[in-house]
Amino acid sequence: MARTPSNMLPLGTKAPSFNLLDTKSDTYKTLDILKGSEGTLVAFICNHCPFVIHINDTLVAIANDYQARGINFIAISSNDVENYPQDGPDKMKLQAQNTGYPFPYLYDKTQETAKAYDAACTPDFYLFDKNLELIYRGQMDASRPGNGLDVNAADLKHAMDCLLTHTPNEIPQKPSIGCNIKWKP
Repeated sequence: MARTPSNMLPLGTKAPSFNLLDTKSDTYKTLDILKGSEGTLVAFICNHCPFVIHINDTLVAIANDYQARGINFIAISSNDVENYPQDGPDKMKLQAQNTGYPFPYLYDKTQETAKAYDAACTPDFYLFDKNLELIYRGQMDASRPGNGLDVNAADLKHAMDCLLTHTPNEIPQKPSIGCNIKWKP
């Protein structure tokens, strides 16, 4: 199991726009349509990565909580589906249904969106304020498959709470760790 860290896009970066297939609705969605009134969390995930599987239930729980407070969640899979067919749009749709994703699960066929966000691994999280400026990037929490720590989303929840209360986030932001994005040859 690869342990690739995220690249830590500079804070203040404007969220790159996109127009991607939402595998749940079979329609194309843009960032402008999906952004939240208070903030937007963009998560690069995929179906087969053990690091994503490890956090899926908590991701669903915090999405249900924070979306009700104005922070919309957007999940994107950018993996090469020719070499990793389990991450294709049809399988993404099933994954979203089986896991109960309360957010769109977008397919980045060209991988241009992942490149625009400088995404490196799954999961990779980016939290933007209501002006779509980056205020947090990195790990959900310190839990990883096999390290014995509970998945509690402490880092991500703290960042979202700071956003909602207009409080500076003074906690150091740590890179996420996960499977590398499967780039096309």
